[in-house]
Amino acid sequence: MLDPAPQARPFRPLLVLVEDDRAVLGALTFAFETEGYQVAAFRDPASALAAPETRRASCLVVDQRLPGMSGLEVVAHLRAEGVAAPALLITTHPTAQLHRAAAAAEIEIVEKPLLGDVLAAKVRTATHMPGGERGLAPISRD
Repeated sequence: MLDPAPQARPFRPLLVLVEDDRAVLGALTFAFETEGYQVAAFRDPASALAAPETRRASCLVVDQRLPGMSGLEVVAHLRAEGVAAPALLITTHPTAQLHRAAAAAEIEIVEKPLLGDVLAAKVRTATHMPGGERGLAPISRD
């Protein structure tokens, strides 16, 4: 009897998270892994920029306020290295100047606090995962 063909593993997009708040990073990592993503989580820009998996990202989610470098700068460094993955910038109270800079860099801003399903829906849309437009399977369980 022949062995059945091995089951193909479903594609799991790689989400790169850069967030210096340990609790937020842990919650986002758990939530996105639950949704079926591979997650590479980093607490500082230097670690994210040095990691080889960052170059294979399907989507970047980067906090704007990081130690030593802004989220916009992190994405700019990655873009200069050829990383073209969609990028989402998470921040509180973004200024008009930040909105303009993010728009010019084609980076979407998601405002904190990360309530409801906004971030998850934007990541799903960016990575072409099911439910992106419909907002299924929310990250926060209120």
